[in-house]
Amino acid sequence: MVQAWYMDDAPGDPRQPHRPDPGRPVGLEQLRRLGVLYWKLDADKYENDPELEKIRRERNYSWMDIITICKDKLPNYEEKIKMFYEEHLHLDDEIRYILDGSGYFDVRDKEDQWIRIFMEKGDMITLPAGIYHRFTVDEKNYTKAMRLFVGEPVWTAYNRPADHFEARGQYVKFLAQTA
Repeated sequence: MVQAWYMDDAPGDPRQPHRPDPGRPVGLEQLRRLGVLYWKLDADKYENDPELEKIRRERNYSWMDIITICKDKLPNYEEKIKMFYEEHLHLDDEIRYILDGSGYFDVRDKEDQWIRIFMEKGDMITLPAGIYHRFTVDEKNYTKAMRLFVGEPVWTAYNRPADHFEARGQYVKFLAQTA
């Protein structure tokens, strides 16, 4: 089961959990109300997993690649990690399936507070177009993930503020309807 919580605002290494004390957990239903979708799959059989194939077919996730985020595998690692952690949005859904390792996706809630989602092997998430978010590895500094897209991949991230994009406007309308 996915673990998610409201982050503390303590400065420091973003790779740490940043869990407040006392904790403020966030459940799957609250994530769904933000448009965030989650599945738990068997990452050991991702190449021949009927459940993954079913999700891909139903959601039209036709394009896929695999990225390994670690110092030895990702060119310009430090630069990329900083870029991934900049608050941004995309004009398309962001779909990630963790095949190995772990990391954090942070998303904004309706009140603009950060929710941290711990992702580990077998976790698959879809962040809706227009949601402000960011990503970081955890203290293990290693994440291997499948990136999925509907159609050809679009890698463009728009750093906040990016409220003028249609995808952001549609997302804000979605949030108002789920209130």
